[in-house]
Amino acid sequence: MTTTHSHHSKFNWHNLTRPFSVLAPMDDVTDTAFRRLVLLCGAPDVMVSEFVHVDKLLAGHHEDTRNRLLFHPEEHPLIAQVWGNSPDHTCAAVKTLIDLGYDGIDLNMGCPVSRAIDKGCCSALINNPTLARELFLAARESASDRVPVSIKTRLGFDRLITESWTQFLLTLNPAALTVHGRLATDMYRGAANWDEIGKVVALRNGMRSRTLIIGNGDVQSFSEIQERHDRYGVDGVMAGRAVLKNPFLFARDGRTMESLSPAHRIQLLWHHAELCRQSLGETLGFTVLKKYFKFYVIHFKGAAGLRASLHRAKSIEEAYLYLQPYLQEGPNAALPLHSGTPLNSDSPVY
Repeated sequence: MTTTHSHHSKFNWHNLTRPFSVLAPMDDVTDTAFRRLVLLCGAPDVMVSEFVHVDKLLAGHHEDTRNRLLFHPEEHPLIAQVWGNSPDHTCAAVKTLIDLGYDGIDLNMGCPVSRAIDKGCCSALINNPTLARELFLAARESASDRVPVSIKTRLGFDRLITESWTQFLLTLNPAALTVHGRLATDMYRGAANWDEIGKVVALRNGMRSRTLIIGNGDVQSFSEIQERHDRYGVDGVMAGRAVLKNPFLFARDGRTMESLSPAHRIQLLWHHAELCRQSLGETLGFTVLKKYFKFYVIHFKGAAGLRASLHRAKSIEEAYLYLQPYLQEGPNAALPLHSGTPLNSDSPVY
């Protein structure tokens, strides 16, 4: 894999103002196009990539892995999340990711999907602390002092072992520890248990550890980030699934997708389409874009028919023909966006 981008900002979690916000890593969601869209709507303090398997990263010929690694310079600070079960491969992958320009490494010890668990990876590591330690130490040795190494995990695998498990992880001294407030076997069912996340904060404080604690689970709005910090003492808050429905979640003005006019929603969808085309090309970009139609084209007159037309489309250009009338009928005011480079800027680099 050719390295075409070098960026060493010396990112430090401790330099962030509390409470800081983090865009969660979501498989097949948080690619470079989606992350740049979120930046346009209201930037989080930190973003995390889709998780990447260290073996596939080192193989170097997987197009899916290559696409997962794409990013644009405006996305910094950007953390690469990795998963695997080989300390040696983890060590090598971390070196590659640092050379590619990522600002930090996050080890996935929480994903609950069976394809990862069956390989002894991700949340399966909760039941294998020896391997968890070896993977973390390999990553930190490889990262040296170039970038920080953090961990994302859950409250337990099939039973609550919050304090014993996270105490073990805190002894490793990760730069940050993100705790999703569910068991692995819960998947995403039920409510996230923030009281247990609060126990991790108390444990960290009692150990006088410098590891920052990031809470994750069911955060629906920017105001809840401050509320979780005030109530549970977390240093930062990570949000994921709610950002799909509302890419404005990190916007400090409280704006939401629902508050947008239909014309502004369509305008935002067109922004997303252009970002997908820039990063993945016309064909793959449109394939990726299709799964987002249901979040943009909803709750207005004619939405169902427009969604059906968009799903029948064969390209971004054809989709634009269906979107154009809605843009023409709407207000002339441009959609207020917070940041981001122009859509005709250079394609993502890696």
